[in-house]
Amino acid sequence: MRLMIDGYNLALPQGTGVATYGHQLAAAAQGLGIGVEGLYGLRAPFNPRLREVLFYEALGNGHATRRPRLGSPAWLRELAWLSRPRRARAIPVAGQVLTGQFAHRLPRFDALHSAPDLFDLAARNFKRTGLFTRVAIPGGAPDVMHWTYPFPVRMPGVPNLYTLHDLVPLKLPYASADNKRLYARLIRKVIAGADRIVTVSEASRADILQLFPQAEPRLVNTWQAVRLPEGAAEEPEEEVSRAVRSIFGLDWRGYFLFFGAIEPKKNLARLIEAYLSLGTDTPLVIVGQRSFGSRQELRLLRRDELNPLVAQFRNVRRIDYLPRSLLLRLVRGAKAVTFPSIYEGFGLPVLEAMALGTPVLTSNTSSLPEVAGDAALLVDPYSPASIAAGLRALDGDAELRARLAAAGRVRADFFSPERYRERLARLYGDLFEERARAGALRPAHA
Repeated sequence: MRLMIDGYNLALPQGTGVATYGHQLAAAAQGLGIGVEGLYGLRAPFNPRLREVLFYEALGNGHATRRPRLGSPAWLRELAWLSRPRRARAIPVAGQVLTGQFAHRLPRFDALHSAPDLFDLAARNFKRTGLFTRVAIPGGAPDVMHWTYPFPVRMPGVPNLYTLHDLVPLKLPYASADNKRLYARLIRKVIAGADRIVTVSEASRADILQLFPQAEPRLVNTWQAVRLPEGAAEEPEEEVSRAVRSIFGLDWRGYFLFFGAIEPKKNLARLIEAYLSLGTDTPLVIVGQRSFGSRQELRLLRRDELNPLVAQFRNVRRIDYLPRSLLLRLVRGAKAVTFPSIYEGFGLPVLEAMALGTPVLTSNTSSLPEVAGDAALLVDPYSPASIAAGLRALDGDAELRARLAAAGRVRADFFSPERYRERLARLYGDLFEERARAGALRPAHA
């Protein structure tokens, strides 16, 4: 069996939660003995001798296309591409390029393909026409195309699966910059044409069915897996402590940590307000890149000489981005990870912290109680007082922290790579049995 997954989020220079999902999906499928191939939308020239070089140049530098002017030849050419599939090109894996730099961003695909500008072009054409862009793989399509996000793209002739992680633009319309009408139209079209809709929690499944009940027959929850780099949880405590102190000037188990995008749904404004009300000497470290709405979320940390209530507090530290290896050390060394998000489709930071043995404070809303179980301290994300009470308890109660750390490791086992593989095996197995019964696939493929 050949499975293909898209590389849209995997190609982003600093990654996303969906990129982590793509890595997990590829590794789990390969663990089932499935051949996994990647489909990107990066530069891939006709000349095969330069194709590998220019593909990795685009992967390293980021890649974006220019929007053509309305009515220009390029604009008309893009519309014309809707009439026929966009052809991907095979990316040679000849070892010409040293690719170790991308180990954290590029799964060990059995084959690589790229259809230049595929995702940008598909988004523009969907906005213009409401139609999906088709893509073809010369030399033979895979047995399954699994899109890790609801893209307006389809591969003809094979089952198309789309992962719908959450419905943030529709559940929290004030917390994203998406065009809500366009997004709702896209989700309806994805659901109508998908062979399966995959989601990552029962909370997300319920949200999808509430707004799109027509998805029910083909909607499957596989949850996610926590997959840490080898040795990340076993690195000696002394070495992690030394690195945290040397690099960040922080004490082992001596700081609160938030990590994730800085955007309204992450609830940083209330977390900061709650933290500042404590008057504790335990620092709060915030690791995350600014996103839509970040200015408002960080308003209490802005320096303003005219307003003494708005200042740069010495005990709050912000770091824009960290390589994953350093971030995981920072997670392991924290007194507690604080993640009082308003809405999550899954909440991977909670699971990663628990797997590393770090106590967690998180919200009692959306998927977060489902992921955390009884292994985290749950608070009301809309109440700074509730968040502050949780922080105060974690700050002063070593026994509570020890209990949560132990329970977190146990809870994380439910989301182990082994269990994730079992859930994927059922997903793909059921799909192939269904297709075989319908005569769309030979039974030997099941």
